[in-house]
Amino acid sequence: MAITVDAAVTALDKVIAPDLDRPLTETDRIRKLEVNEDVVSIQIEITSPFREPLASNVRAALEAAGAKEIKITWDLQVPPRVIQEDDPSPRVKNIVLVMSGKGGVGKSTVASNLTLALSRAGAKVGILDADMYGPSVPTMFGVMGRPTSADGQRFLPLERFGVKLMSIGFLIEDARSAVVWRGPMLQNALMQFMRDVDWGDLDYLILDLPPGTGDIALTISQKLRTTGAVIVTTPQEVALQDVYKSVSMAQKVGIPLLGVVENESYFVCDGCSKRHEIFGSGGGQRIAEFAEAPLLGQIPIVPAVREWGDAGTPIVQAAPESDVAKAFNQVAERLASQVSALGLSSAGGLRIDRSGGVNRRLPIMR
Repeated sequence: MAITVDAAVTALDKVIAPDLDRPLTETDRIRKLEVNEDVVSIQIEITSPFREPLASNVRAALEAAGAKEIKITWDLQVPPRVIQEDDPSPRVKNIVLVMSGKGGVGKSTVASNLTLALSRAGAKVGILDADMYGPSVPTMFGVMGRPTSADGQRFLPLERFGVKLMSIGFLIEDARSAVVWRGPMLQNALMQFMRDVDWGDLDYLILDLPPGTGDIALTISQKLRTTGAVIVTTPQEVALQDVYKSVSMAQKVGIPLLGVVENESYFVCDGCSKRHEIFGSGGGQRIAEFAEAPLLGQIPIVPAVREWGDAGTPIVQAAPESDVAKAFNQVAERLASQVSALGLSSAGGLRIDRSGGVNRRLPIMR
């Protein structure tokens, strides 16, 4: 007996929308449902580019109801941050900071691979290298060249792997030359990258921040309404002591904490297949507890991550089926879920005074 529309709807009543924890049929997410004998065509709105396990659950439910062929199309609608009239990048739905109080923990590696994981899942993504003193995006993405302008007013970002890229490294004649700027010049450059670069329509713009809690982080907290921050750490105590400070700063200036990534978490040797926790264990979890944010994932130490990063192709793009690429993808999926949850609940929450007037300490107003 051929499946009917009513039978398909009844079957979909049992499928839960992961971001709302409600049946899919109660969320107004089904945009189209057509049944032609044993073939079901369905269009579903999603708020995260990562479709599994929703796709599997939909297929299983419809097959159990009698469908022989299922055609699913997806309408990705990532919930946006609160965008005000004076926002420098109003067409960017979400601005996600990748930050840490500690240098050398792999922020650029994490930022680059999260960017590509989101892009490969189907989102429109860009990455801004906000580390003016030590730009890494040109190396990590294997891109050299200077941005151009179509209208003489705004720069066009460079692109690779479908990702839009901007870095001070693209504007420096000699890649080995130092950028010797004081704080105000750094702040102006950052805002120019946000305001004077034609990012187009993006679901996510990833900002790879410099280490510490200095001028760049403060400028972002005052001038941009960001979606939130991902905190990167390594497990050892000497790293944690600096990362705690980064978390504290974000909390003080009202930057939401989306989660923590523990990089260089462990190493599995080829010969013994034993997990070696070279830098200790539990550091990422302790940061997550201090931040009151989830531990998004633990990234192992794998030489290929360094090798491919140096070669200009992050591991998620170069070897997507590798275990470490899957670990980055899992982090990106959890991050996308956090962004969606925050966006869907953005009617409430905290509002930050960025007037620049007497309230210079950015008090939190309810």
